[in-house]
Amino acid sequence: MKTALITGGAGFIGSHLCEFLLDKGFKVIAMDNLATGDIKNIGHLRSNPNFKYLHHDVSKHIVVNEELDFVLHFASPASPVDYQKIPIQTLKVGSLGTHNTLGLALAKKAKYLLASTSEVYGDPLVNPQPENYWGNVNPIGIRGCYDEAKRFAEALTMAYHRIHKLDTKIVRIFNTFGPRMRKEDGRVVPNFINQALKNNPITVYGNGKQTRSFCYISDLIGGIYKLMMSDISEPVNLGNPEEHEILEFAELIKELTGSKSKIIFKPLPIDDPHVRCPDITKAKKELKWQPKVDLREGLRRTMEWFKISND
Repeated sequence: MKTALITGGAGFIGSHLCEFLLDKGFKVIAMDNLATGDIKNIGHLRSNPNFKYLHHDVSKHIVVNEELDFVLHFASPASPVDYQKIPIQTLKVGSLGTHNTLGLALAKKAKYLLASTSEVYGDPLVNPQPENYWGNVNPIGIRGCYDEAKRFAEALTMAYHRIHKLDTKIVRIFNTFGPRMRKEDGRVVPNFINQALKNNPITVYGNGKQTRSFCYISDLIGGIYKLMMSDISEPVNLGNPEEHEILEFAELIKELTGSKSKIIFKPLPIDDPHVRCPDITKAKKELKWQPKVDLREGLRRTMEWFKISND
């Protein structure tokens, strides 16, 4: 039985990954300091004898007594609302946390997977974004704490791969949604769904012409698993290449919820990307992966979860 340590294991993506690997027959250790994670996300796993939770900040020295086959580093705030509140902690989890988890993987002779982000591309001048695009990032802007933390984390991961011959993987995650997203997350899917369910105004920033792509959580987790079991060491984009304007997306949420909400417009936040869409050619070719869940179906599942969690 393989053992995987998942940092950020009580977070949105981390908790789904814990669940998936347990179903695959892994022993799973979830590590989280609950800065943005929620212990409720893994509550249903606590009775599983192959699951263990460790409350710990990965920016500090990590001690794990068990043998490990995989170290999966998912700890980090991911929402602008969160990382702009705690920018120093965000930089530390991307730098010190990455260093500590890489060191642990090296000591345990474990495979290592870094959860990176499409934010490494910044406000891109190329659309869709392929892995060989270097990005257009403002390092001292209000989003720089997250963007640069992840860019540094990628550089450090590749340094460990080249110098220490550590078996490493890097996944660049594009907009992902599904059950267990926090209502106060601040990102477009939970914002729009919660506003629509309450018939509150749906807040669109800018003119709504900026684009995003939306990948359902089960598709992302399947891609992550394929990557962690592969021999690929260079970064791989995972996301849905179907691009939507934000205003169009707001109208879709209204339709699916039957909401009476009005759409209102507010100024675009500083350094907010105008386009965001993955080129998944590499994932299709090398991982034989592409998303399967239709946007409408994924939104229906997510809305059901939000309805239940709001009750």
